Amino acid sequence: MQHLKGRVAIITGAAGGIGTAAAKRFLADGAKVVLVDRDEQGLQKLVRWRDPRRVELCAADVTQAADTKRYIAAAVKRFGGVDILLANAGIEGEVAKITAYPEEVFDRVMAVNVRGVWLGLKHVIPAMKKRGGGSIVITASTAGIKGAPNMSAYITSKHAVVGMMRSIALECAPLGIRVNSVHPCPTETGMIHRIEKAFFPRDPKKGRERMLATTPSHRYATAEEVAAMMAFLAGDEASFCTGGVYTVDGGRSAT
Repeated sequence: MQHLKGRVAIITGAAGGIGTAAAKRFLADGAKVVLVDRDEQGLQKLVRWRDPRRVELCAADVTQAADTKRYIAAAVKRFGGVDILLANAGIEGEVAKITAYPEEVFDRVMAVNVRGVWLGLKHVIPAMKKRGGGSIVITASTAGIKGAPNMSAYITSKHAVVGMMRSIALECAPLGIRVNSVHPCPTETGMIHRIEKAFFPRDPKKGRERMLATTPSHRYATAEEVAAMMAFLAGDEASFCTGGVYTVDGGRSAT
């Protein structure tokens, strides 16, 4: 069933990992999509599978207000409006103790993971109001509801967007705009492979073993599993879901 048929979705961080999986899932569910990423070459690689009638590509930096306004305007111009925002763009930063953590890396993580989400919500809500409502889904992480050492910037940023989600869900409920966050555990994407290597440069497999030891299902999530939750929250089957934290984590957050 194409439960997103006729909807217009913007997906940030679309050039890889969960963003690409979400783009494929939303298209399969009938949506028209605007795929946003800073990596223009990565976006162009999506040409292999995208449907040009239902896809618009937009190279943009989510930390910049002008770029944010531009990708929203692209959706309105091409498809007539915006019904769904998947605020997915994010970076992991570095693995280091706080006393050794580079301030410029902390600032960049906060800019992408927090400011980028905030700008997206700030500027998409007026467009959604014109459509009579909409759905905003924020990619958070189990790092947004649990702690871990040596990743202070990333974990801080993911906790921050949970508070943002809850606040804006309350603001937007009277407008018919739902706001929720999705919290995957480590997922089979390039990000987790970089984190494994950062924790154990000589033997990244040890990093995987350590993370799997804290996941009852003893495996990583797939990007497609995370995208399935996002597609559910984007559609009408989740019409009474707002202000919620939705885990896709194999039981990790229950430990």
